[in-house]
Order: sequence, then C-alpha cells, then structure tokens
Amino acid sequence: MSELFETVEEGIRGRFARRLFTPFAKAIVTYDLIKPGDKIAVCISGGKDSTLMAKLFQELKRHNKFPFELVFLVMDPGYSPENRKKIEDNARLLRIPVTFFETDIFENVYEIEKSPCYLCARMRRGHLYAKAKELGCNKIALGHHYDDVIETILMGMLYGGQIQTMLPKLKSTNFEGMELIRPMYLVREKDIIAWREEYGLEFLRCACKFTAELARGDADGKRQKVKELIRNLKREDPQIEQNIFKSVENVSLAMVIAYKDKDGVRHRFDEA
Repeated sequence: MSELFETVEEGIRGRFARRLFTPFAKAIVTYDLIKPGDKIAVCISGGKDSTLMAKLFQELKRHNKFPFELVFLVMDPGYSPENRKKIEDNARLLRIPVTFFETDIFENVYEIEKSPCYLCARMRRGHLYAKAKELGCNKIALGHHYDDVIETILMGMLYGGQIQTMLPKLKSTNFEGMELIRPMYLVREKDIIAWREEYGLEFLRCACKFTAELARGDADGKRQKVKELIRNLKREDPQIEQNIFKSVENVSLAMVIAYKDKDGVRHRFDEA
C-alpha cells in the first residue's frame, strides 16, 4: 500500500504532471480560483474526478506559494456499507485526511419520480455549503472537468433549449460569503481515466439507489448520448471539443434573438 501511494505521488509530479497538474494549476490561475487566506472544502464524492482533485490540491499545497487551507470533505448521503468502505479505503490508500459527515439525502429523494438526480444534486450542494461554512471554509471545490463542461453546453441546447454551461466559479446565492470553484475545469476526462488505470485504482461511479436498484432517470442516458455525439463529430473534426468549449466564450449578444441578464430578465434583439 505504501509503495502504491508513493508511485501515485511520483506520477502526479512526473509522468502525469503535464496532463493533470498543469491544466489544474492553469485553471486556478486563469479563472482566479484561489486567493491568499482561502479555506477550501475539497468535496469528495468517492469517484475518480473528485478523488484526483484532492490529490492535485495536496500537490498544490506542497508548493505553498501563498497561504491557504484545505478540508477534504466527504458527505455520506446514505451510502451502503460497501460503498462507504470503498471511499474510506481509498482515502487511506492515497493518504487523503477526509472529514465525513452524514445526511439522509438518498432516503429523501428515493420516492421522487420526476428528476430525482437533479433534486439529489441540489440537496447535496446545499449540505456541502452548509457543512463547509460550519467548518470555517469560504469555498467549496467540485470535481467537474473539461468534458463535463462541453457536454453540459450541448445538453442544454439539445434537451433544455438554452445556451449555458458550468462556470469555473460561482458565488452562492443562499450561503453568504461562500463560493463554488471548479479547478478541474481544464482537465480532460481521458487523462483522468489514464491515471486511474495506470495504478489500478477503483472508485465509485454512482452509488445511489436509483442506479443500483431501479436504473431510473435518463439524465445519465442523455449525457452518454452527448458523449457519443461528440466522439462521432471529433472523428471528422479534431477541433470540435475545443470549438464547443470556446462557443460560450464568444457569444455575440448582437447576433442572438434573445438573452437573459443576470437577474433572469429576458431581452429581445429588436428592443430599443
């Protein structure tokens, strides 16, 4: 176990540095995600993305160019004993000093027929904000990566009739003084998978009752369809992913029929 930990540490600093740590650090600088004095709750779900994010934060802290604090926060929304143990085992293996807290989110959303995954995600975020604030943090960090961003853009257009994306940082409207950051914003999923497979690591995918027992809700199915669409388009144009990502940075308000401002007020192109 000690040898594997040391190999993983060496990989983040060596073999995988350019593919993982470099884009992680670039996102932090590009989007101004961390400031001196921040106390950040690094939110770990037990999956590959958030666990890697924790390791990258540890590496960033090792450089310690300016003072900031980290809390590695794991919310248990009602995991089975096996899934809870998997998270605990990985934390020990990778030497991530996690702080657990329990909620009953799975039980609360289990009987919800319409959009249970959406409700679960909203409730998770609220609990993470509340616990992080209780622990003296001013930011929570989530593990969404580059591919999540471009898939969200297309999902919004194809299934939601809107143009929007995940933001690299977002101030909370319900928890004063709190902010959400996404430092994995420029990290590619294929590189995360390569890291996981290189060291034979096993992580949770989705451990809720909907996927484990009922396979309910089609949000994941829609995302898989969008993943496949992007893969097919990429075969014809290798730049397609980059173009999707840049599309929400190059919006011309003069050339859209309507848009909503930050207060949700709709404006049409023909308004004076």
